[in-house]
Amino acid sequence: QLQASGGGLVQAGGSLRLSCAASGRTFSSLILGWFRQAPGKEREFVSAIRWSGGSTLYKDSVKGRFTISRDNGSNTVTLQMNSLKPEDTAVYYCAARFGSLLEYERYYHYWGQGTQVTVSS
Repeated sequence: QLQASGGGLVQAGGSLRLSCAASGRTFSSLILGWFRQAPGKEREFVSAIRWSGGSTLYKDSVKGRFTISRDNGSNTVTLQMNSLKPEDTAVYYCAARFGSLLEYERYYHYWGQGTQVTVSS
């Protein structure tokens, strides 16, 4: 089970931190990712991390602004979002899969509820 939290309203240039708590056992092949869906748009990949080893993957438009990390002790993945832009406004979802570090939504089989991020201009 995945539980996302941390969304909110922030002005452009500000920061927010999203967290995703994963219940149950974690495995070395576990991949935790973040996706987002803006109004009227399809859901898109944002970032992902391999639980074992910490390899990461980012959408090009968030590189240098967003940082994904994991805390083994609390089974939590965090997405630190800095220099936020109005186009980052979306519902953000955490998701999980086992296997390779991928950005394709159809390969993620476990989803948490979304958390709203709104960036005002």
